[in-house]
Amino acid sequence: MTPPLSRRAVLQTAILAAAAPGAAYAAGGRAAAATLPAPSAWTLRPFQLGEVALGEGLFAAKRALMLDHGRGYDVNRLLQVFRTNAGLSTLGAVAPGGWEGLDGEANGNLRGHYTGHFLTMLAQAYGSTGEQAYADRIGSMVGALTEVREALRHDPAVLAVAGRFGTAPENVRGSYQYVDLPADVLGGASAITLSAWVKPTHDANWGRVFDFGNDTTRYLYLAARNASGVPRFAITTGGPGGEQGLDGAAALPSNVWSHLAVTIAGGTGTLYVNGAAVARNTAMPLTPAALGTLKNNWLGRSNYATDPVFAGAFDEFNVWSRALTADEITALQNSRAADSFAGRGDLASYAFDETTGGTFADASGRGLDATLRRTWGGPSHPGFLAAYPETQFILLESMTSGDYTKVWAPYYTAHKILRGLLDAFLYTDDARALDLASGMCDWMYSRLSPLPDATLQRMWGIFSSGEFGGIVEAICDLHALTGKAEHLALARLFDLDKLIDACAAGDDTLDGLHANQHIPIFTGLLRLYDATGEQRYLNAARNFWDMVVPVRMYGIGGTSTGEFWKARGVIAGTIGATDAETCCAYNMLKLSRMLFFHTRDPKYMDYYERALYNQVLGSKQDKADAEKPLVTYFIGLTPGHVRDYTPKQGTTCCEGTGMESATKYQDSVYFKAADGSALYVNLYSPTTLTWAEKGVTVTQTTDYPREQGSTLTVGGGSAAFELRLRVPSWATGGFRVTVNGRAVSGTPVPGSYFTVSRTWRRGDVVRVAVPFRLRVEKALDDPSVQTLFHGPVNLVARKTSTSYLPFGLYRDAALSGDLLPTFTPVTGKPLHYTLDGTEFAPFFEGTEDPTHAYFRRAEPKVAFGNTDSGVANPAKDDGTTLLDDIWAGAPFSGKGALVSRVRATVDAWVAAGLLGEADGEKVVETARNASYAS
Repeated sequence: MTPPLSRRAVLQTAILAAAAPGAAYAAGGRAAAATLPAPSAWTLRPFQLGEVALGEGLFAAKRALMLDHGRGYDVNRLLQVFRTNAGLSTLGAVAPGGWEGLDGEANGNLRGHYTGHFLTMLAQAYGSTGEQAYADRIGSMVGALTEVREALRHDPAVLAVAGRFGTAPENVRGSYQYVDLPADVLGGASAITLSAWVKPTHDANWGRVFDFGNDTTRYLYLAARNASGVPRFAITTGGPGGEQGLDGAAALPSNVWSHLAVTIAGGTGTLYVNGAAVARNTAMPLTPAALGTLKNNWLGRSNYATDPVFAGAFDEFNVWSRALTADEITALQNSRAADSFAGRGDLASYAFDETTGGTFADASGRGLDATLRRTWGGPSHPGFLAAYPETQFILLESMTSGDYTKVWAPYYTAHKILRGLLDAFLYTDDARALDLASGMCDWMYSRLSPLPDATLQRMWGIFSSGEFGGIVEAICDLHALTGKAEHLALARLFDLDKLIDACAAGDDTLDGLHANQHIPIFTGLLRLYDATGEQRYLNAARNFWDMVVPVRMYGIGGTSTGEFWKARGVIAGTIGATDAETCCAYNMLKLSRMLFFHTRDPKYMDYYERALYNQVLGSKQDKADAEKPLVTYFIGLTPGHVRDYTPKQGTTCCEGTGMESATKYQDSVYFKAADGSALYVNLYSPTTLTWAEKGVTVTQTTDYPREQGSTLTVGGGSAAFELRLRVPSWATGGFRVTVNGRAVSGTPVPGSYFTVSRTWRRGDVVRVAVPFRLRVEKALDDPSVQTLFHGPVNLVARKTSTSYLPFGLYRDAALSGDLLPTFTPVTGKPLHYTLDGTEFAPFFEGTEDPTHAYFRRAEPKVAFGNTDSGVANPAKDDGTTLLDDIWAGAPFSGKGALVSRVRATVDAWVAAGLLGEADGEKVVETARNASYAS
């Protein structure tokens, strides 16, 4: 009986049958050669980066630091790991280190991710500024990656370097290359000499000069360095415990040619280094004759799978069926073997004077030609492109639990490379970049499409190893460009059904999940909804967002602690040094932006402002650095935390997304309605929009958030459209709009958009007043733990103390409910205030000061207008105090309204037995006699 098709198979068949072929992209604006077609499901459209110019201000200053970094960093350092994987010259470049390099954390198993981030950063920098230097750097990187893919498509070829006598092949560290010799190379000899010239380029222990054996039981080898760092020769028929060995006396120097030779005859073995005998063992009866014909005969590779491949160059490898004399070995130091007393090896002789290809002729007369190979063979598909072998992808398919020391998110790394290539194409129109991106997806489809559903579901559910980042979004974007059916089918192979179905049903299963492994999944689901119309994708994304905001969100907009989510509503209980991974904020912004395209719900832009103006800006240090982007990994919210802007040598995921964030600050300032009927002003930021379709420009002049409002000036021709100005949810009083000096009628509603509809003409001036109010936001699980906001700006206390600072804020509160009168402004420092000798500053300032983002609210006595009633401030079981209840009625139209609120609240508390009647009268009398700011 034929088994029924799986749900996935049915969907794939439908997609392959229905998807339209062919590219579909339109010409874009300045510095943007191509644009993605906007999905029909989007009710709004973004503008290109080149259409929105940043003016002088907070964002431009932060961006300038990143632009300088992108302009000056040596991109060959990023390409180093790709070139090594392909066995190409690295041009002397050294990888950055940290997570990006062979020696990084977990053996560098994430290498290549940072290159993708850097490409995106350069593309956005070019798109924003039009500066040719960024396009040139993109072109050189894409060219190098094209060469890498071409090299990986074929058998490895010799990288020729200057040898001891002529040219020599070099095994670049990380190339996984070795020389494979025929099985009869040792000839069953009862006496032998093996001789080689080597130039090590790395000091890893146990890299083999040669290793001839069947497995880890029967072999003979010569390691350039043993565990003690000196050369070692060993022969055995009984594994490591039966080794008969010779150990050198000193380490071989790096980047210097050294001659090594081993002789065995008559039970004696001798090890020579540069012509001098450095070790002799008279108890070595084993010879190649005792080993028999061996299966694996390798130069540069070990029969122990965990040993490193030898990194360095080889010259002149010879094998003789006798023990050369000391004089003969000494003579080998100054001439080729062919020109020495010894002559060529009679069992095998390789001069390595080959500069192309991967075959080495044997000059012994036995015809034992050798072949250059990779330990992992080669890619399963010609589209493969990575900075490490395909083995990580293959191993993931059989893993049942995560182990990032073996497999560290290979599809996540593939996503970063794919995204970088797509952005390179979109901003520079480099067809090579699109070809590389398309090839990667062709390869992934060939790799994943044959796998059973159960295997895919298991893979994507594995922590860290199965993480795939925003790859679905990138694949859908590619599909919009290529129209290839396989690309859309590939995007759906990443469906993690358990998560999607739970979120679509509104079931919150996030507790314990790795936050940034899952957030970008939902941007991909939205793009799948755009491409397929499947409602569960949209439902899942919308419901997921509500499971994070606000129930797992810190005041700055960030989420996660130690990279993971805890139970919903637990905020104070998770505050620590590893809160709010910066990547999470980056991806939540992307998700919020995309949800707004679909729904136009202002809550998404409220969140966008919160996270952008606080965590994202605050994650970038206000300091120039040529080598590092200086972006936080964890932002850290524990009292007295000092931000670390160079974690793990500056190459983590968060430095990567931080580079991207800093070159696209303007991407969500304006959106346009799909039919062109309206312009949405989402953020108040100094910018100039060029709206080509309407023939107008809109220039915002503002120092927001240091200024409480913005001025918009229309330029160009005339055009009719609605101007929709965001009214932040925190703007609860005084939001006003004038056009050419005349007030616009209407009632602004916090958390909505205020619409001005007219035919706009050159010179029209719109003034938006957005008065700030100082307010607190309480932790959901402990109302006494609070964070302070002035308008959109989170204010943090700066103090070295590592415990929560206690502050009372009601004593001078204004009738409007504004807490600002309790604070004293710092002269000459906008948005800086002091309270009880402690300075408060904006979170967005990227300093290394110890900060307190949260404090402990302490209102021990009931006071009004700095007049103390002498009555203790009582509290309910949930932590709400009498003063909280009173001031919850703000704003008050006047003092009488406040006193009335006090009277009503006191009466209710007295009736509930929470406050004594006499104390209640003292409270009312104090409120009546106090004076207040308006």
